[in-house]
Amino acid sequence: MKQRVLTAIIALIIFIPIVLIGGIFIDIAALLLGIVAVSEILVMKKKLVVSPEAMLSFLGVAIVIAPDQWYAHLPSFLSSQFLFYLVVMLLLLRNVFTKNRFSFDDTGVMTLSMLYVGVGFHYFVSARSDSIATLFYALFIVWLTDSGAYIFGKQLGKHKLAPHVSPNKTWEGSICGSLIATVIGTVWMLIYNIGNVSILSAILITLLLSIVGQLGDLVESSLKRFYRVKDSGKILPGHGGILDRFDSLLFVLPILHLFGII
Repeated sequence: MKQRVLTAIIALIIFIPIVLIGGIFIDIAALLLGIVAVSEILVMKKKLVVSPEAMLSFLGVAIVIAPDQWYAHLPSFLSSQFLFYLVVMLLLLRNVFTKNRFSFDDTGVMTLSMLYVGVGFHYFVSARSDSIATLFYALFIVWLTDSGAYIFGKQLGKHKLAPHVSPNKTWEGSICGSLIATVIGTVWMLIYNIGNVSILSAILITLLLSIVGQLGDLVESSLKRFYRVKDSGKILPGHGGILDRFDSLLFVLPILHLFGII
């Protein structure tokens, strides 16, 4: 527990100033976090993180994460989507040059990983560009849902939520976590006029985001169970890897975009 708390304090000391300053600092932070998250998937899949396919995967996720304004001065035919597909084509060519030691299945996993991680962190940057209040709205939903689910799950939990994926999560914890996040998140959303929505819309959006965040957590738990690992990585002692910390947010932020908020 000491190590967990110490890691959290150090991470916040680094993370909070970057979020507050924003700009190029948040862009670079998102790129680094995305690259580390993709490297964690490579390691889980028992692939080298120093290899041509790894470098291509890092390039691909960086292309997806990069804010739209980074592409403003490129010729119109060099969109981020086209550049990303060029990376996928190069990964496919690795199948040929490695005689399928890096296979079509591997290419599929890395392509999905680049999109899964990249789109989430792209909207991480977009949320901060909209306003610091918007980014903290998403962060608070995830943190409050997780904390509420853990605390009330310990006290009240009897019915397993998804025992085949995450045996410690309970329906009672999940519901309580979402209720807490919805109340506080809705108040935050209305105070800072995020999305310029009505009270009812704020409640429904916040509740949905809390549920989506928990689904994102379960997706990453399923990924770890498939690869038979406890944590996605070891970069955060006591907490695991970047995917372990950002799994919910990677699902929440794209849905926030879906509502036109970012």
